[in-house]
Amino acid sequence: MQQLNTDVAIIGAGTAGMAAYKAVKKAGKKALLIEGGPYGTTCARVGCMPSKLLIAAADAAHGIGIAPEFGVEVLGKIHIDGERVMARVRNERDRFVGFVLDSIAAIPETDKIRGYARFLANTVLQVDDHTQIHANSVVIATGSSPVVPDIYSALGQRVLINDDVFDWQTLPRRVLVVGSGVIGLEIGQALTRLGVKVCLVNRSARLGGISDPKVAASARLAFQKEMDIRLETIVDSVALKGDEVHAVLKSNDGKLSTEVVDYVLVATGRRPNLDALGLENTTIAIDEQGWPSINLLTLQLGDAPVFIAGDVTGTLPVLHEANDEGYFAAANALVYPDVIEPQRRTPLTVVFSDPQIAQVGVHFKDLPETGVVFGEVSFVNQGRSRIMLKNQGMLRLYADSIDGRLLGAEMAGPAMEHIAHLLAWCVQQNLSVNDMLGMPFYHPVIEEGLRTALRQAAAELAAV
Repeated sequence: MQQLNTDVAIIGAGTAGMAAYKAVKKAGKKALLIEGGPYGTTCARVGCMPSKLLIAAADAAHGIGIAPEFGVEVLGKIHIDGERVMARVRNERDRFVGFVLDSIAAIPETDKIRGYARFLANTVLQVDDHTQIHANSVVIATGSSPVVPDIYSALGQRVLINDDVFDWQTLPRRVLVVGSGVIGLEIGQALTRLGVKVCLVNRSARLGGISDPKVAASARLAFQKEMDIRLETIVDSVALKGDEVHAVLKSNDGKLSTEVVDYVLVATGRRPNLDALGLENTTIAIDEQGWPSINLLTLQLGDAPVFIAGDVTGTLPVLHEANDEGYFAAANALVYPDVIEPQRRTPLTVVFSDPQIAQVGVHFKDLPETGVVFGEVSFVNQGRSRIMLKNQGMLRLYADSIDGRLLGAEMAGPAMEHIAHLLAWCVQQNLSVNDMLGMPFYHPVIEEGLRTALRQAAAELAAV
């Protein structure tokens, strides 16, 4: 049995784990990076990058499909070559993963431990049956895994998670997508635009994580123009008949319908990878669901010299947050027990659907009941949006009624990835509605729609 000592042991070599490792090494301390699965981050291998590759192909097909609306005629039938679409997705995906593998390869072999780690005590880890590690502190960065309910267990290879989609050799004919969050919405719409017959169902009325009812209604109207979306609907039962899946759907009003598909893509959420870590062998309090006591401000587990970062925290499963948390967790691991609450960036999430969905700062559902003014704009008649035939969706922003400071925003519309960044910077800089109205607005741009919402908020402020 190999015995090793280190300042910080890091479990998981994804985005958060790599950030933690770099932070420890930059501080001149010893670090061991432990990984049992394949190297390569969730984002590069099965998340952000391959999904955007699929979406890019879908957008190209959609652009050709709507060309006649601009007076541009497409002669002949549009043909989507599923094999070529998926070959590009896989090839480019592998290229992105290769960059991550290059980063891993640059780490000294003595700092990398292959295998699955398990706690024997707060700062003692057992890696498989070959290595025992004694650390001054530990960072857990083990990521998360898709949840597949038991109802789908009999479907074998006909039930998929998003990881599986990017290894397809070609496109299927029919897919049932379960879940209307980021993954379900992005992949469901992309497959629809690539000629796959898609039915998307979700237990609740939520779509893409939107909590603002006005924005949600505008988004739902837009998506239902091109997709078969059934919200407030569950999968009541599934049966495998030959190579087909027969899924019985049940809506909130009790009506039943049957969908016959080739695959069921389950996108109903992800679960933090904590179960196999042996946290019961530490002094960290564990609740009845097996969830450890976490201080999300310091990223510390209980009072132990154990910290947590990335998707495994179960909060914001996005790359920039995982990267930040890796650095924060490592910083506190190095100064334990004198841990601090690091300064976090403004929350920012984007769904790369069409219309794009984004949330910035304080979400609608988290707003106080009083002391808030609102500004909104519909993109249906917004100039640049109509020019591009992207005129759907809505943006709503929320500001403090006392000082006019921007608190947050939710939006569905064209180019929201860019608008959301602008608004996130404004929130982080504590800018007010009037500060923002003093900025330049070009013409004709989608940002003019943002100005409309700001003017409405300013009028509400003036009336307070």
